[in-house]
Amino acid sequence: MRIAVVHGPNLNLLGTREPEVYGTATLEDVDRGIAALAEALGVEIEAFQSNSEGKILDFLADVRERADGVVINPAGLGHTSVALLDGLLGISRPFVEVHLSNPASREPFRRHSMITPAALGTVAGFGVDSYLSGLRCLHSHLLRQRHQ
Repeated sequence: MRIAVVHGPNLNLLGTREPEVYGTATLEDVDRGIAALAEALGVEIEAFQSNSEGKILDFLADVRERADGVVINPAGLGHTSVALLDGLLGISRPFVEVHLSNPASREPFRRHSMITPAALGTVAGFGVDSYLSGLRCLHSHLLRQRHQ
């Protein structure tokens, strides 16, 4: 089983960007935690980060044939991007949306995600654990699909 993990815009700044909101873990810390859990689950991970919407869309199209599902932190693109929604729908793979912070408790413009209605589910507000919970949930979903 292979799962793609997509980190959206500005997540390369984790650890220094607004630590009171996003915590002090770096993107490398996040990826290490994901890799450790993936190993325990017997899952291959392909992680990708970009600040460019187009590069994220290209990655999703490219990973379609290799990945069984996607864990995505769309960051700010989640609130604004129909193109990201279309890209996720276009690859026909289940995905889980994750957020380090809880968008529902933040500014009003952050409370709506374009991709949430199409996601299997959303995990938000638990820092790095949001990614780990999202990975666990997607893994369980994919296992259930295989056994049906």
